Amino acid sequence: MASFMSSINSPSPILTSISRSQSRIRKSKSITSLSLTLSHCHKHKSSTTNPVHSTPSIQSPQRIRVTFVRPVRCDSTSPPPPPPPSDGGGSSAPLSGISTYGLCAGIGALGFLETGYLSYLKLTGAEAFCPSGGGGAGGCGDVLNSDYAVVFGIPLPVFGLVAYGLVASLGLQMARQDLPFGLGRNEGRAVLLASTTSMATASAYFLYLLSTEFAGTSCPYCLFSAFLSFSLFFIMLKDFSLPEIQKLVGIQLSVVAIVIAALSNSYANVPPQSTNFNNIDLQPYKTEITTQSSPFAIALAKHLHSIGAKMYGAFWCSHCIEQKQMFGHEAVELLDYVECFPDGAGKGRKMTKECTAARLEGFPTWLIKDQVLSGEQDLQALAQASGFDLQDFQPS
Repeated sequence: MASFMSSINSPSPILTSISRSQSRIRKSKSITSLSLTLSHCHKHKSSTTNPVHSTPSIQSPQRIRVTFVRPVRCDSTSPPPPPPPSDGGGSSAPLSGISTYGLCAGIGALGFLETGYLSYLKLTGAEAFCPSGGGGAGGCGDVLNSDYAVVFGIPLPVFGLVAYGLVASLGLQMARQDLPFGLGRNEGRAVLLASTTSMATASAYFLYLLSTEFAGTSCPYCLFSAFLSFSLFFIMLKDFSLPEIQKLVGIQLSVVAIVIAALSNSYANVPPQSTNFNNIDLQPYKTEITTQSSPFAIALAKHLHSIGAKMYGAFWCSHCIEQKQMFGHEAVELLDYVECFPDGAGKGRKMTKECTAARLEGFPTWLIKDQVLSGEQDLQALAQASGFDLQDFQPS
């Protein structure tokens, strides 16, 4: 019994062999781990296996094989994760380090400053600083002070101030991803595109007027505002993909049609601008009426005066002179004649407020009992329009 217990307490040759084997494994495990891991790096990239110790059999000692796997990081470089998909278009793509919306905010701020300055001038009646041509003949003052600088009774720069302010504020909020009124990103993009489309359409309309009604007139403010509007439009248009543009083309065409119709209706009764006045200074003069007035003309003139009929004209208008000659110098003195250019023409001079309010289409123009008769009229037509009864006329 004692010999048996002694054999149990003493280390057996098998356990001694295991201990020595483990010692050798510890000394060379780095080399073993490297070779094993490199051969299986794609299969065991992040796995760890604990050392396996086979329980020896006392009855039949065998050679023990121990395997140790150490995790080793592979040196292969994984590709960077793809950028998160946007919800439409390339709106967040930077352009020279500045986002699309940042550009809209910056350009809109420039337009806001320009139209703010012009609005201040329009509301205070001050003269604009014109870099070229001055504020007189052929200068920007002719354009800024014309009837085309007012839309439905509101100064045109005020509309520009609101439009540029909207684009600047919305562009800034889009860049910060902080939209007001619960608007989504797509709704904000649609509002920006519609706004810039209306601004570009209006600018194209005004450039047409500048080239036709104000030929030869220099207006740096007009050109700068048009440049800003077109820049905003093309920046926003580039932000949309072709399928998106095809979906929105109907809305865009509607915006264009509404802007053109509104401006055309506002300017429908604006008298044509005389392009010759841009480069001349025409002082007022009085034309002598040389014809004698007939009794009928004198009676008709008295009747027109009694009912408040008015004749609007201009001192340089040849048809106005012919109309006066038709009445004769005695009868003309009885007419209620309104001179629309009492201070002369040219160099930015405008019609009187009374003539502007009458929305005249040309000269002469008769206003008889809420009837507007444009052009030179014979005496019989004036008598009929005014209710002058020819049978009651008794020549003296």
